[in-house]
Amino acid sequence: MALAVIGGGAFFLLKGGDDDKKDDKAGGASQASGAPAPGKQQEQQEQPKQSTPDAAGAPAPPAGWQTQSSKEHKLQYDVPAAGEKWKVFPRDTMLAYTDASGKPQISMRDTANYSEGGCASSANPNAIGEAGKGQLATVGTAGGDASLSIQDNARNWAGNWGVYAYGGLGNKPKIEVSRAEPWKQNGIDGWTATAKVKVLNRPSPCVPPTAIVKSIVWKLPSGEFSSWIMYADQGVSGALPESRIDEIMKTVRPLKG
Repeated sequence: MALAVIGGGAFFLLKGGDDDKKDDKAGGASQASGAPAPGKQQEQQEQPKQSTPDAAGAPAPPAGWQTQSSKEHKLQYDVPAAGEKWKVFPRDTMLAYTDASGKPQISMRDTANYSEGGCASSANPNAIGEAGKGQLATVGTAGGDASLSIQDNARNWAGNWGVYAYGGLGNKPKIEVSRAEPWKQNGIDGWTATAKVKVLNRPSPCVPPTAIVKSIVWKLPSGEFSSWIMYADQGVSGALPESRIDEIMKTVRPLKG
């Protein structure tokens, strides 16, 4: 992987082993692929509504599931009920991982966590917002880099979150990122990728030995990229099964209006 710095945020350009057809570059200015907007960490404190499918043909999620919406990235997704240890944050709540100097390197907003408080330690201590709080899984939204193809964005989000959530640049985990594959569901015509992570920095037994990261990226009518990412601990008690991650992924849909 070669490191490219874009808009103040670190972004890994994955090369080799991916001969997917390149997408045309999006119009407009390139978006930062990791740096959060200043002062956005917990604005708009309205609580997310209960789940209702907005996209034509989107299946209704199980009763009691919670909906998170991203006005900035024009998407919605659902997670299981609070009784299943899922917490949906107020819109625009942001989390990020930083470098050693405290500069944000990668971030997401409009987030939700699974099973918080299960681990007092983290493979990467350089966290701000809701990152690295001991949860077993985190899901959220982001933009993308308009100078890269949609396939590269899907692979990079999966790989980058695997790096930062499970070690950071100072303690890089071992990452295997899949080829980008088409993702066409609920009115979304995008691409998805999966990263399998082997965690090498385990300062505590509650830091997982492995993890999985999944991304979905598609292009908005404006030409900007909209991205959904989930990273989840594996190999520890209470870990989210990949089948459950896939159920949550199937709720991702465009935000209407």
